[in-house]
Amino acid sequence: MPQTINMLPENLANKIAAGEVVQRPAAAVKELLENSIDAGARVLTLVIKNGGKSLIQLIDDGAGMSREDAVLAFQRHATSKISSFEDLENIRTLGFRGEALASIAAVSHVEMRTKRGEDEVGTRVRIEGGEMKESSREAVPAGTSITLRNLFYNTPGRRNFLKSDSTELKHVIDAVQRIALSHPALSLKFVSNDEVILDLRPSDLGGRVRAIFGEPFARKIFAFQDDGPSARLHGFLGLPAIGRKTRAEQYIFLNNRFIINRNLNHAVFKAYEHLLEKGSFPFFILCIDIDARRLDVNVHPSKLEVKFDDEGSMYRIVHSAVRRALSEHDLIPSAGFREEPAQVATANLRLKPEAGSPGGRVTNWRELIRTPAPRVRESGSSSTDNRGFSSEPEIDSRAQFPDAVSATLLWQVHDKYIMTPIEGGVMVVDQHAAHERVIYERVVKRFGEANAKVQQLLFPQTVELTPADAAMVGELLPLLERIGFSVKMFGKTTMIVDGVPVDVKPGAEKTILQDMLDLIKEDEQNTKLEAREKLAKSFSCRAAVKAGDPLTPPEMRSLLDQLFATKVPYVCPHGRPVMIKFSLAELDRKFGRTS
Repeated sequence: MPQTINMLPENLANKIAAGEVVQRPAAAVKELLENSIDAGARVLTLVIKNGGKSLIQLIDDGAGMSREDAVLAFQRHATSKISSFEDLENIRTLGFRGEALASIAAVSHVEMRTKRGEDEVGTRVRIEGGEMKESSREAVPAGTSITLRNLFYNTPGRRNFLKSDSTELKHVIDAVQRIALSHPALSLKFVSNDEVILDLRPSDLGGRVRAIFGEPFARKIFAFQDDGPSARLHGFLGLPAIGRKTRAEQYIFLNNRFIINRNLNHAVFKAYEHLLEKGSFPFFILCIDIDARRLDVNVHPSKLEVKFDDEGSMYRIVHSAVRRALSEHDLIPSAGFREEPAQVATANLRLKPEAGSPGGRVTNWRELIRTPAPRVRESGSSSTDNRGFSSEPEIDSRAQFPDAVSATLLWQVHDKYIMTPIEGGVMVVDQHAAHERVIYERVVKRFGEANAKVQQLLFPQTVELTPADAAMVGELLPLLERIGFSVKMFGKTTMIVDGVPVDVKPGAEKTILQDMLDLIKEDEQNTKLEAREKLAKSFSCRAAVKAGDPLTPPEMRSLLDQLFATKVPYVCPHGRPVMIKFSLAELDRKFGRTS
């Protein structure tokens, strides 16, 4: 029989393996930075171009290598970090697998210059596609300089999957920030397309946080430390007031290594229970120092995942430490109960009738009995307001409720739901989801129009961004202008907002863009959505009225009129139901009625 199993050529095997280690430029940057740190570097300079696609260069003042080691370093499974099984059980370096340089060299043009402090001359090595092209003596400074050009030049399938330069730059910034936070004693300079993105001096963790996130943000977080018998925890926790809509700014560093661990993330989130609004997530930097023999970092080539010898114990340690830190800062409300009058149960109904009812807001069920059914206002009687309920050309406000809706009463229940009788039952509408659908369809239509309606601000708003968010704004700027934002960048990370879409209610101008960026980052894993789809969804979510916003009767009527004029009124842009109907038959069954 013919042979069907073949040994892959080394260069093909290296290209396949490179896909696990180097998925994008940011992964190559991470591996190079970790190698420099393991080599004892204290000063690092990173230079990239086109988001790292065309150039990545890292210069360090580390230990350097001899000529023999410089050549051997690009062989697969060649490493100076471990030499025995016992070493693998006690990993104390960031790298140890001996795969990074081989993987990078297999898919790029690499040039390395290196010299040890005790050597008179250094070494220059040049590799293309994993093949050694040159190895020579050369006068170079002590340390190592490694340059990558044309990443994935020989794997076009991988290169085609790379995103835009701005998106790849954002991922590189994220990788650099993680290294900078986990090793604040480093001096780190980061340059992209000849522009200095970060220039960090050695400091403690607090100083590094201020340098990256800014002084105003640093005033909204606090340091904590918890020294236990099996683990030492320290870092920074954000106040509940700065809860974000995404988990993007949550950092866990295990023995100075950035890791991803949902179990520990949940432990921190659980400690914040009842302190955050629903849908919000805390900012935190959690540093854990633990005996390396109690964990396994050899789970995946990316080294982002780890396993603990006792996952449950680590969960409890983290949860208790964070909970204790929050309690010490008077952020945990004390549990207690107090007697309330019996009528509170009915008063909390907080039903609001349509215009025409005496007394406006209903605070007692007896008022409902005395309240006559009001007349429904005619179309166009709703007054305009600043929350997007006014009639706009893109939504036909003349559209009325479906014939099934009698609309004799409109009540707002708990400032969250709008309830109205319909033919054969009752309909309950989620006011936030309904307004999301209305704004979403407006925004989608604006993308196809030439001129957007801009609401100019009397006083322009200044928003400080992280470098990663600034890069994202640069990529989204044409779409932001299309939907009605007037935004200018002042410097590298300062954004001036002098105009917003007409849907934005007063007072939300400064926060809406930041909240939109958070939602887009949260949805980043959904690669099926285009940038304009993500932007439309995030804007509609942030601009819509929220649960807890009281609405006037004309606003409720206008919102429902516009909802039923949309193309898809029954679900919000994220797929949640907008309305629920309860039939009389269902109500009769609940009350045991037979007729």
